[in-house]
Amino acid sequence: MKNLRKTYLITALLFIVTLATAQTNDNAKSLVKEGIALNDAGKYVEAIDKYKLAIKLDPAYPNSYYETGYSLFSSGKGKEAISYIEKYLQLEPKAGGGYDLLGSIYDDDKQPDKAIEYYKKGIEADAEYQRLHYNLAIAYYRQGKFTEAEDCAIRAVKLDPKHASSMRIYAMTTYKEQKRDCSLLGWCSFVILEPQTARSAEAYRYIKNILGHGITKTGEKSVTISVSEKELGSGDMMMQIAVLAATTDKKGLSPTDSLSLQLKSVFEVLAETAANKPVPFYTSYLAKYFGNLAHSNNMPAFARLISLAANADDSKAWFKEHQIELTNLDKWVQTTERSF
Repeated sequence: MKNLRKTYLITALLFIVTLATAQTNDNAKSLVKEGIALNDAGKYVEAIDKYKLAIKLDPAYPNSYYETGYSLFSSGKGKEAISYIEKYLQLEPKAGGGYDLLGSIYDDDKQPDKAIEYYKKGIEADAEYQRLHYNLAIAYYRQGKFTEAEDCAIRAVKLDPKHASSMRIYAMTTYKEQKRDCSLLGWCSFVILEPQTARSAEAYRYIKNILGHGITKTGEKSVTISVSEKELGSGDMMMQIAVLAATTDKKGLSPTDSLSLQLKSVFEVLAETAANKPVPFYTSYLAKYFGNLAHSNNMPAFARLISLAANADDSKAWFKEHQIELTNLDKWVQTTERSF
């Protein structure tokens, strides 16, 4: 009988301890939740105080350390954040977000090699964490390692095709590599995702620059094409010929009408010659997709979309009078499959 009572006593004590632990954990979670709300309101000091209380209540609750580090970093105290993120990763060694934040801290502190080291460690721990690939692409881009940056950007796009910034870094990187066909299609993809920002106006300027590369008007009816030895027989030369052919003998065209015809011509050429560049991301996700767009009835609306940020008043007036065309373009974008 005594043994039975002893067993009941141990069981009761275990229940009490378990209940107390659960309550402590719940309280820590509540504090972290309050801290996140304060952080989002820009009240970093108050947020950090909440997180530190949560750490005291439950030292084994990982999110307390991550959020402390995040708020410290957000408030310009990246170096103070490092120890908290390291503790977080001790508790959550497979957490891609922890490595991503550490990489960002070192990148912000002008230690790019250290940042790259942590981005790579994060990818080893969690290869599906998209931001690691994106931030690694940026780090490589800043170091002038454009081949590596392009590879990382492609992986970032594959993990999140709707992340406009990943497509933007791909377009920027391939432009630096003088892969103008890749860059053009990258910028066009970016504008579909983000059509009305300052970055969209930047994309428009890149697109116009690529389309006009090496083409100089020397007279009322004469144009010269300048190509380097490297570009002879390349996709660049094919694009130049396509741009010129698109508007030859066509008069009275507005700048946007010319853009529509030029892009249509270039998209068709790039889709036809995509087999010469056996990179699935380029051939399927970019060239084939925009080749399909060129053969649709949506090119005038697409040219207006590209011009929206740079020529807002004119494009908005056009869309106001052509709601059906805008709706059809949106429907085409939403329903047309893009494969890798």
